[in-house]
Amino acid sequence: DVNSGTFRFDFGIAELQDGIDFVAISMGLFGFTEIIVNLSKGETRDSITEKVGSIWPSRKELCKAAPAITRGTLLGSFLGILPGGGALLASFASYTLEKKVGGKNANPPFGKGNIAGVAGPESANNAGTQTSFIPMLTLGIPCNATMALMIGALMIHNITPGPQVMSSNPTLFWGLVVSMWIGNLMLVILNLPLIGVWVQLLRVPYGLLYPMILTFCCIGVYSINNNPFDVYITIICGALGYLFAKLKCEPAPLILGFILGPMMEENLRRAMLLSRGDPSTFFTRPISLVLLMMAIFLLLLILLPSIKKGREVAFKED
Repeated sequence: DVNSGTFRFDFGIAELQDGIDFVAISMGLFGFTEIIVNLSKGETRDSITEKVGSIWPSRKELCKAAPAITRGTLLGSFLGILPGGGALLASFASYTLEKKVGGKNANPPFGKGNIAGVAGPESANNAGTQTSFIPMLTLGIPCNATMALMIGALMIHNITPGPQVMSSNPTLFWGLVVSMWIGNLMLVILNLPLIGVWVQLLRVPYGLLYPMILTFCCIGVYSINNNPFDVYITIICGALGYLFAKLKCEPAPLILGFILGPMMEENLRRAMLLSRGDPSTFFTRPISLVLLMMAIFLLLLILLPSIKKGREVAFKED
């Protein structure tokens, strides 16, 4: 308990007294689950025999892609700032925008090799990935599972993302900004000459690739606390993630809840102590009231289309 210090929900297991390790959950949900899902499909990998052609776009292709790159960058930058998966939507929104701009007379048609359908979404994806750090660093709100992993990594080093991170850890903040530029430059330097080598990885059979991934996941989880119990938790989370996949549920909200849950509980308890147990304090303070109204509005915005669709199906006459 964050206030009294008493143990909760440890079920008499000593290993659970410190909580469940974040790395164990993420490795299970994203590493083990992906392997189990692929094995359940029974897919095999054919040998890659074709050689990679020219990877440099021509001058004509660059001129044709320039407007799509500009639109995708602007759209992705804006959506990436929005907490709650904005960067994830950037590629889809950019592709939809390019289809609207191209219209029915697009040559070649979208889905048949139109370069704008690749340049726009990729630019939006890259821009959204960069700006998604803004809500994570300034508000402590992860936009997606990747940002949740970043917050988990920062908390392991006793760094709490939030409005004070720029003043309390300026070296981390500006180092992160510079690393983005260096990282993009290194990607260009490494990927363009070595793309032929990366393609050769497609030759590795699944029978060798999956055991290697599982081995590295187990080594990584075990090396954090040198505790085999974390490996068991990873296996359980992998089975849980497979259940999510069968039910078509995204595991990312569980990661976000695991990261934001303790922060939410701690601040909720603090607010209730300051208000002497009066919950109306959340509705009488202007900042909390505005944020709650925005959250309710966004929730209704997501739920109403699905409710309307369900009503149409229910009242549809045979």
